[in-house]
Amino acid sequence: MLTITQELHDAIVAHARADHPDEACGIVAGPEGSGRPERFVPMLNAARSPTFYEFDSTDLLKLYRDMDDRDEEPVIVYHSHTATEAYPSRTDISYANEPGAHYVLVSTAEEFSEPQFRSFRIVDGTVTEEPVKVVASYA
Repeated sequence: MLTITQELHDAIVAHARADHPDEACGIVAGPEGSGRPERFVPMLNAARSPTFYEFDSTDLLKLYRDMDDRDEEPVIVYHSHTATEAYPSRTDISYANEPGAHYVLVSTAEEFSEPQFRSFRIVDGTVTEEPVKVVASYA
């Protein structure tokens, strides 16, 4: 199960809405080994595409160095789908290289009255949806 604060949930959804019609992407970092998402890091979709996202390799390297310096790890890897449901595509699955992370997808497709917010684990090409619990705080 992914437990996430309302503030982080809303920040991810806001980023997805702001970048629409292009896909948004980013990471939520947390203390190593905690499984707790804490630091919201919106990233630029280097592909600038409505159907594909790609982290800028230079920005991603800087982020991983920063997380290493802070004893953090990527707890959530997120991106949006602008025209389809919030479910990992074959490309998303092939690029999923953080087996310990929650992969959050937000759909901003017009067919949904509110953005879909779903979380998945993706390990060795296997996709498993997990419940999302939104809380006021972790306290």
